[in-house]
This record gives sequence, C-alpha cells and structure tokens, in this order.
Amino acid sequence: MTSAAQAHEPSQPAGVSRLERVAMVYARVALGTAFLSAVAGRFGIWDRSVDWAHFARFINRTAQVNAFMPAFTIPFLAWAATVAEITCGVTLIVGFQLRWAALGSAVLLFFFAMAMTISLGVKPPLDYSVFSASAGALLLALRARRDC
Repeated sequence: MTSAAQAHEPSQPAGVSRLERVAMVYARVALGTAFLSAVAGRFGIWDRSVDWAHFARFINRTAQVNAFMPAFTIPFLAWAATVAEITCGVTLIVGFQLRWAALGSAVLLFFFAMAMTISLGVKPPLDYSVFSASAGALLLALRARRDC
C-alpha cells in the first residue's frame, strides 16, 4: 500500500495491509461465531428444542473429554467452558480487548485440545481442527493492536 493510501486510513496501524485487516476480522468472526455456535448447540438452540437435556449431554461429553478429572469437577468444567466460550465469542466478534480475547481463546482452545488428546487420543482434536483454531487465535492475539 502506498504512503498516500495509508494517509487516508489513519486508524490502520503502520505495516498492516488491507488484506491483513480483512484476515483479522475474518479470524475474529470465525472464531467468535464458532464459540457461540457451540454454546447454542449445547442448549438446543440449533434444533429449536431448548431444554436442559442438551446441557446434560454436554456435561456427559465434558466427562468424556476430561476423563482424567475427578467426577465432581465435571459440572464446574462444563459451566466454566460455557461461560468462557460465550465471553470469548462475544469479545472476539465485537473486537473488545481483542489482544486479550484472542489470547484467552488460544489458551482455552489449547486446553481443550490437550484434554481431548489425553482422553481420546490425538485424532479427534486434529479432526475438529482444535489445534488449528488455537494457533489462529494466537496469531490474532500477536498481531492485534494493543489498544483494541
């Protein structure tokens, strides 16, 4: 991008191309909507039959993914993951504290990938691109402006 073009985009940090800005928005929206879609699914919103049976199934899945954890911690982990995914999803989409939101997302996804690997083997987190999503969130965190 030329200096004249950059002069017309004062909010753009030095060295960030238009394509890079588009890629960062794409990553934010893709990661954020994936978090919110997962939460919607665990409450039955996608199939329009909202009931707690969906969340009960999520608690069972949480137990499978965290098979190494004591049983009494599973409901807490399910709720903590839900709150973390809602928080990460919303903050990524709106761009609030983007560096921290993206870093938190990267860490959350990494822990999820590691729990899956420990309990289920390496294939599921690879098949579901959990490591890839974590890496993408980390890249977003590293490139996000400090004031976002």
